[in-house]
Amino acid sequence: MWCYDAQSYRPFGTAAGYVTVPAEKAVHLPDGVSFEQGACLGISGLTAHRALFMDGPLRDAWVLVTGATGAVGRSAVALARRGGARVIATVRRPGPVPGADHVLLADGTMPARVKELTAGRGADRVLEVAFGAHADTDLEILAVGGVIAAYATDEDRPAIPFWQLGFSNVTVHFLGSDDFPAEAKRAAAAELSAAAAAGDLVHPVAHRFPLEDIAAAHEAAESGGAGGRVLIVSGP
Repeated sequence: MWCYDAQSYRPFGTAAGYVTVPAEKAVHLPDGVSFEQGACLGISGLTAHRALFMDGPLRDAWVLVTGATGAVGRSAVALARRGGARVIATVRRPGPVPGADHVLLADGTMPARVKELTAGRGADRVLEVAFGAHADTDLEILAVGGVIAAYATDEDRPAIPFWQLGFSNVTVHFLGSDDFPAEAKRAAAAELSAAAAAGDLVHPVAHRFPLEDIAAAHEAAESGGAGGRVLIVSGP
């Protein structure tokens, strides 16, 4: 099994040796999928699914995923591809992104490349990991009527280019996984399990720490240079 919402609105869960959740939040782990991969599916996967599908189907849409090698980004690329989207991934360092149709460096050339790839239209949806820093860039690359789904920001109170967003009829969603609708979480959990079972979603694991070294695990995750997921492993 893998689970979600183990910590939401609860005093314990993140660093617990054992935790209980309602039965519907304990999801069958498909045969052939490791417990380590199951541990990577929860919050990041639910966030990616909600960001992608809260505005409807994705078939033939252009979806741009910022920070595509992060936990949410990697999940979003896999789920968008499974949903029939054409996926553009942005990265800070050159390298492959499984499932992406195009991989672009997040530099000054990126907006022009997006317009070129989409024949001048722009992206229909942008999944944004740093809304404060990228709001203006997102405007450059979005199609009229496009969607920004922001699940993180580099600034607590970022400036919002209201008129430019308004005249482009852009929708902006600010997402926090604790309060996603229950049905959306169930749909996300089912699709994440299916993606893992099919081998479409595989998270690289960079570090494994025992529970007693959880402080070091947090430091590794916060460094931003782990190159994969950081896991807490209990037991011998």
